[in-house]
Amino acid sequence: MDFDFNKKYILENESVILRPLEFSDVENLIAFSINEPELWHYSLLPASNENELKNYLKVALEKRKNKVDYPFLVFDKKTNSYAGSTRFYDIQLSNKTLQLGYTWYGKDYQGTGLNKNCKYLLLEFAFEKMNMERVEFRADNANKKSIAAMQSIGCQIEGILRSNGVRPNGERRDSIILSILKQEWKNSVKENILKRL
Repeated sequence: MDFDFNKKYILENESVILRPLEFSDVENLIAFSINEPELWHYSLLPASNENELKNYLKVALEKRKNKVDYPFLVFDKKTNSYAGSTRFYDIQLSNKTLQLGYTWYGKDYQGTGLNKNCKYLLLEFAFEKMNMERVEFRADNANKKSIAAMQSIGCQIEGILRSNGVRPNGERRDSIILSILKQEWKNSVKENILKRL
């Protein structure tokens, strides 16, 4: 398929709906910014208050307009509530690669299986609809919870980018790089995630 950054792609299963993020979603996400500022402890682009959240959404939508990112709002069908956000970024259609990240969920949605459902839908779309050959993941190397979650879905560690980012507190961070290749998705990753949903 020819990926269209202007099209409203909706990914859905029995547990979750991913729909394109809009600026008006500040209303759906503001409670996380006000009540759970710790969600952005490892983020390179924090959203721990209303102004930061508006900037976060503005940047995400600008990158979609510039055809490099495609951000989603996450809706949890089990609780009938908005849970957070995730996105495809650094989309390189010519190289058939993209990164999956900027993923965050409110604390009530963490450890519920929501993330695995989201990752399954996103990876299925990336490999089977967008025809990507590689999906890359990055995280602060100190964020062991996030790294464990990525490994649990089948991501392979590739290495560490030393001192390549700045945390919100101004400290330098090392970033870990993980990935899933199309063949790995076909051979084992897809089936392994499905078994765990």
